[in-house]
Amino acid sequence: MEEIKENEIRILGKDAFTVSSGDVFDNITKPDKNEKKPSPKKGFLWLILIFLLLIVGLVWYFKSNKSEEQVVGMDETVSEGTVVPNDSKALLGTMVDSIAKGYTEIRDTVINDVPLELYIPYNAEVSLYVGKPNKEDKDIILITQAADIRRDNRKIVGSFVYKGELLAKGMSKAGFCAIINGKITISMAENSPLMEEAIEQDGYFFRQFPLVFKEELVENEVRGKYSRRALCERSGEIFVVKTVTDESMHDFAQALLDLGVDNAIYLVGSTAIGWAIDKEDRLMEFGQWKSMNSPYTNFIVWRRK
Repeated sequence: MEEIKENEIRILGKDAFTVSSGDVFDNITKPDKNEKKPSPKKGFLWLILIFLLLIVGLVWYFKSNKSEEQVVGMDETVSEGTVVPNDSKALLGTMVDSIAKGYTEIRDTVINDVPLELYIPYNAEVSLYVGKPNKEDKDIILITQAADIRRDNRKIVGSFVYKGELLAKGMSKAGFCAIINGKITISMAENSPLMEEAIEQDGYFFRQFPLVFKEELVENEVRGKYSRRALCERSGEIFVVKTVTDESMHDFAQALLDLGVDNAIYLVGSTAIGWAIDKEDRLMEFGQWKSMNSPYTNFIVWRRK
């Protein structure tokens, strides 16, 4: 038998033969022991991961859309002339140029199923007025009755200061409005130094039922459902609110509170006369003139500057 060289391998069998490792095995690549075949389990796990990511994406998408719907539902403006409050205390009215002609913006909203009308005056000076107002006075952009009139003697209920003159004195109602040097204050107190200041500064002062004081509802013993009105302050913005339907005093005050009002006092409602002039100089009248049955009937009025 032939001797086998170091670079040769003998293949045993029926026909034995010898080959050189350089002739054949040098061209054969041995499998890498570290190389692993793809595992079917790993592919399945990737499919599960992709499926979970898809589910998470869909959940996020639907939650995002729902949040956007809720934000729109609480947005300030729903449609032209309609306002719904939000929690940001943004102005309910419109930013108006200080040199623009004065007018009243009339807006609508529904709070707790209570439909309301908001009357927001712009570029106007506020004061009180006693007697029958002149509807032909085009400088009046907003007017509504202020203090109540007694049924027995037809005089003013509660303290009332008109151009520095004390026309009535009484403390049957804790809410008040003071107008001094063009600045209006709506608050509640049994005794307020602002009444004396109104007398000294030729200002104005009247008392009414408090509805909201420092962002808290004030309960009143007034019963029944009637058309209601209020003088309100919200983040420094002064405006009048009127109900479209007859409401109880409590429900009205709660609606004002939910509107975001900081302070509010009642104004004579029901059939008490009043009107507003909008941006197009259109007259919006409410109430009845026949309700004026006293020479002491008084009003809070905004006149164009």
